[in-house]
This record gives sequence, structure tokens and C-alpha cells, in this order.
Amino acid sequence: MPDRYGRPPRGVRPTPDRDSKDWWDRLAGHEFTVQRCDTCHTDRFPARAFCPACRTERWHWEAVSPEGTVESWIVNRRPFMPGSTEPYVVVLVRLAAVPGCLIHGGWDGDLEPEYGQAVQGVYADMGDDLALLNWRPAE
Repeated sequence: MPDRYGRPPRGVRPTPDRDSKDWWDRLAGHEFTVQRCDTCHTDRFPARAFCPACRTERWHWEAVSPEGTVESWIVNRRPFMPGSTEPYVVVLVRLAAVPGCLIHGGWDGDLEPEYGQAVQGVYADMGDDLALLNWRPAE
């Protein structure tokens, strides 16, 4: 069952695809990155093969600070995973470094999140080769 921060049990793991595998590998090393187009310099997340602005395939990973603001959240009360029984909070965060990008993750706060609240990412190690990014109120 997920813990109070929304982390899934060790048996439930994301399945990286062709575009996201490198991102997951970097996250496991506690490096938060987005893709930056080499042609038009547009930052993007989630990872994909083509730039949505200019359609080129030339890009690189750019490290950014995992900071942003709460855009929305849910309290999950349904057991979507085997063995999950507790409610947990999932937040949707607008990245400060890339305002057009939204990323979700578990909530690592004592109080309920608030719209527009400043947050920072925290790495939740799930084993040697996997980390998730959760969010907590900024200090």
C-alpha cells in the first residue's frame, strides 16, 4: 500500500518508454532534468522525441531545480493498487524553471496543499535503480 506520501509499494514500478528511460535513470541519480531543444531552445517535459515548437529531433537534457507551485491536487481514496487502503494526496505542480510544464507526484506535507503554494521536489528512493519525485512545501 502507498505510504502517507503517496509512494507506491515496491512491486508497482513505472514503465519507462523510449522517450522517458533516460529521464528515469537521471531521476534515480537525484538529478531533475527537462529536455531543451538544440534548435529553438524550448524546454519541455515530459520527454518526447520531437520538439513541439519547431519539430526537430535535436535536444539535450538540462538540469533544473525541482521547484514550482501547486496547480491542483487530489486525495485518492480508492485502492487503485493491490493492497492500498489509505487515502493519499497526489499534487500537480507547475515548474518554476519551465512554466509551461506540469508534473505530478506524491505530497510530502503535513497539511493539505494549497493552490499556488511554493513547493520543492524531494527524491523518494524506491530501490537501487528507481526514485520518484514527491513534493513538499518550500522552506
